[in-house]
Amino acid sequence: MTALIAALAGSLVAAADGWPGAVVAGGVLVAGLGLARFVRRRVPAWAYCEREDDLLVRRGVLFSRLSVIPYGRMQFIDVTAGPVERSLGLATVRMHTAAAASDARIPGLDAEEAARLRDRLAELGEAKAAGL
Repeated sequence: MTALIAALAGSLVAAADGWPGAVVAGGVLVAGLGLARFVRRRVPAWAYCEREDDLLVRRGVLFSRLSVIPYGRMQFIDVTAGPVERSLGLATVRMHTAAAASDARIPGLDAEEAARLRDRLAELGEAKAAGL
């Protein structure tokens, strides 16, 4: 939709400017359609699965990544929501572990689901850490 609006704005420039404006409008349309396709593929590329001893987090369109996070290794869990996410009722759950390079996050969750997942992961993390 954004690509279409940008292309329409470019076509107004094309009408006033001739061929250079038409080339710009066409370029904006092609770039916008490519971006829209990427976003449509990126959203379902995120997934998570709660297992008995760990959490699996999968992501990636071009390069797929699967992270396995043992519950006992989780130090704390954040639920964040920026202004855009809040306006859409979404949130991101981020798990922090002892590994500095860990980037375990699950974006785009419903705010209630994010709170439920945070509480569940904290509960499981405390239970599994006690067994270490």
